[in-house]
Amino acid sequence: MGLFSKENRTASDHGFGDADTILSVDEVARRAGELAATGVPVDEIARLAHNNALIEVEALVAGYGKMEILHDLNLQVAKGQSLCLIGPNGAGKSTVLHSLYGFADIRKGVIRIGGKNVTRLSAKDKLKSAGIAYVLQDNSVFPDMTVEENLVMGGYLMATQDEARAAVERIFQKYRRLEERRKQPARVLSGGERRLLEISRALVMDPEILLVDEPSIGLEPRYIEMVFQILKDLQQGEGKTIILVEQNAKRGLEFADIGYVLVSGQVAMAGSGVQLLRDEDVGRLFLGG
Repeated sequence: MGLFSKENRTASDHGFGDADTILSVDEVARRAGELAATGVPVDEIARLAHNNALIEVEALVAGYGKMEILHDLNLQVAKGQSLCLIGPNGAGKSTVLHSLYGFADIRKGVIRIGGKNVTRLSAKDKLKSAGIAYVLQDNSVFPDMTVEENLVMGGYLMATQDEARAAVERIFQKYRRLEERRKQPARVLSGGERRLLEISRALVMDPEILLVDEPSIGLEPRYIEMVFQILKDLQQGEGKTIILVEQNAKRGLEFADIGYVLVSGQVAMAGSGVQLLRDEDVGRLFLGG
């Protein structure tokens, strides 16, 4: 159920408030719309990326078929930074990831990685030549294949099978939890282990950029913390640049260097993760109080 549902529900029905902060769906929509109307200047987007963007999206218009989802969207992230996208259902958060990776239809605008125009590259070419990997939402593993076989699939663009297997061994060295289960079918893994496998499969090609869609979805709290620790290690320890969409807005903003609030396919607010966590409007509309 999204925030903009026509049903007569309150914000607390969606986990966006308690008895003292109840907002009607119409009020949430109105206030979010007001945020979207002001927008965020491009120079502020650039400042948050230290005016040195690795990933730069300029005036992007994108969607699926005849449906336009993103409207003149701007985005910048520096190398080694993390960006979390939050906002109501239907705001276009996953479409941003799809556009960056090559899954959406881009009508206008430019996507640059390291100054190179990659707007029209296929998903395969973006992984191979631009170093962009996509970690899909939960349940993207092949359940009847072993953990090892799932990881080998992550190296499908490598020149040889031996090269892919060498990369998989490096993953096993890094994540002993997976190495212990290498010959077991993926269906026996816990939710947290499956998420680790999905992230690890994306790492086989050693990408520079990770697009992560709903890393906490369907996970118990202990596994959520494990997954965010893995992402933190990848960012801080290996210098990966991470853009994630996260339903748990508070946890996502706690993790990220930068946060964007998307409303109706536009960036309505932008700031550091800490700034957005402290913002009263963000708190009332998206953080539950």
